[in-house]
Amino acid sequence: MNKLAAYDIVRNPVVTEKSTMASEYNQVVFDVAIDASKTDIKTAVEQLFSVKVKAVNTLVRKGKVKRFRGKVGVRNDVKKAIVTLVDGQSIDISTGL
Repeated sequence: MNKLAAYDIVRNPVVTEKSTMASEYNQVVFDVAIDASKTDIKTAVEQLFSVKVKAVNTLVRKGKVKRFRGKVGVRNDVKKAIVTLVDGQSIDISTGL
């Protein structure tokens, strides 16, 4: 996998209170491409951040139905990946790539 394909899979880190608390358990949360598999996410994170990944859990947050001036629209679905790193490994998402 080349580096551009890895950037297409791992879109951006999720910085919330819940994802920050997950960092205590050696986990990092990313928004990923909706069609990315767990193995794709694992190889992309290992390549981009030079770390060893222990496990990848994924979830799909369904898009909300919103109204704007009486018109009904739907936001896009978002896939999140909770990446557990091997003990001793870490990713500092505040520095960027």
